[in-house]
Amino acid sequence: MAGGWAKDGAEQEQIDHTVEDALQRVRSQIPAGESLTECEECDAPIPEGRRRALPGVRLCVTCQEARDARQQASGPYNRRASKDSQLR
Repeated sequence: MAGGWAKDGAEQEQIDHTVEDALQRVRSQIPAGESLTECEECDAPIPEGRRRALPGVRLCVTCQEARDARQQASGPYNRRASKDSQLR
């Protein structure tokens, strides 16, 4: 139930937009194109199996794990500025 200036269903619209934004962000991070044969960060060879399994891969497993850990530690995005926080 919306109140004040918000129309009915405004909460669900904000939730839907938040989900759409998150999906768009994740989809933009999916590699595309031709895979590299060497890691763009450390120049280690990228195994053929990895290149076939993940088209467009640009990092070796070690560098990819390190990047994932950094992203996990910092969080996917700022929740304070997200649309969900505006509902409170």
